[in-house]
Amino acid sequence: MTRFGLSAALSTPFDVKGDIDVPRMVAHAQWCLTNGCDSITLFGTTGEGASIGLSARARVFEAMLSAGIKPRTQLLTSIVASGVEDAVEQARVALDLDFRGLLLTPPFYFRAVDDEGVFRWFADLFARVGPKARDMFAYHLPSVVGVSLSPTLIGRLKREFPGVLVGVKDSSSTWAHTAALLEQHADLMILVGDERDLARAVRGGGSGAISGIGNIAPAIVRRAACDGIDDPRIKPIVDAVCRQPVLPAIKAIIAHQTNDTAWARTRAPLHALAPAAASVLFNEYAAALAVG
Repeated sequence: MTRFGLSAALSTPFDVKGDIDVPRMVAHAQWCLTNGCDSITLFGTTGEGASIGLSARARVFEAMLSAGIKPRTQLLTSIVASGVEDAVEQARVALDLDFRGLLLTPPFYFRAVDDEGVFRWFADLFARVGPKARDMFAYHLPSVVGVSLSPTLIGRLKREFPGVLVGVKDSSSTWAHTAALLEQHADLMILVGDERDLARAVRGGGSGAISGIGNIAPAIVRRAACDGIDDPRIKPIVDAVCRQPVLPAIKAIIAHQTNDTAWARTRAPLHALAPAAASVLFNEYAAALAVG
C-alpha cells in the first residue's frame, strides 16, 4: 500500500476586500510543510474552496510554485463544482502544473441522488479530462455536500477507471463507513478527515490524512497519520474546534498562534468567530495541548 502521509487542508487567508491574501497563504503553506506536513491541499472545505473561482486559484498555484513548493510531491487541490465543465477546468489547470493529486468533491447542488447518477458525473469528468486524468481522490463528506459515496460506488469507479481513482478521503466521521472502505478497498489510499479516527484507521490499513487540524498542530497529527500512533491531544483539540463553526475556528487559532488578526477573516457567507467564542476556543485549545 502506498503511504500518503499528512497533508494540511490549507486554510485560505483573505484581505480586507475579500481577496485571497496570497503572501500569507504561501507563508502558511511553507510553515505547514516545515512543521510536519508532507503536502498541502488547496481549496478544500477548510480552505473555503467552494467560494473561490478559477482565476484566483491559478494565481495561488503560480505563487506556490514560485515559492519553491514542489507540485508533484507537495501540492494537491480540491475540485469543487457542480457543473462538470467547471470541474474539468479546475482539474486541467492543476494537472497541467503536475500536481500530486486532485480531491474530487461530488456534485453538491442536487440532493438525494443515487449511485448511478454520481457515477455518471464522475465518469463524464474523467472522460473530459482525458488521458491526463490521474491521481484522483474521491471526497466523501455527506454532512456538507449532501451526496454520499458508497463503498460500492467507489468499487465501480476504480474498476472502470483503473489508475485514475487512487484513493478516498472519508470525512463522514462514521467509523463503520471508514472500516468498510478499509476492508473493501485496501488497494486504494484511504485518507481520514476526522483526526479522532486517524490512528485507528492507519493501523487498519489507512494511508494518511488530508487534515484541517494540520493547519494548527501538524506535528501532533503527524504520528497518527504516518505511524498510526494515537496522541492524547488530538481528541480534545478536535472536540474544541468542532464545538465552534469549524472553518472560522481553525482560522481563529491560526490568528492566535501567529499573533496576526488578519487570519481570522473569512469570505462571505461565513463569519469570523465572535470574540467571546474565540476566547472559549483558545482556553480549550490550550488545555488540549497540555493533555498527556
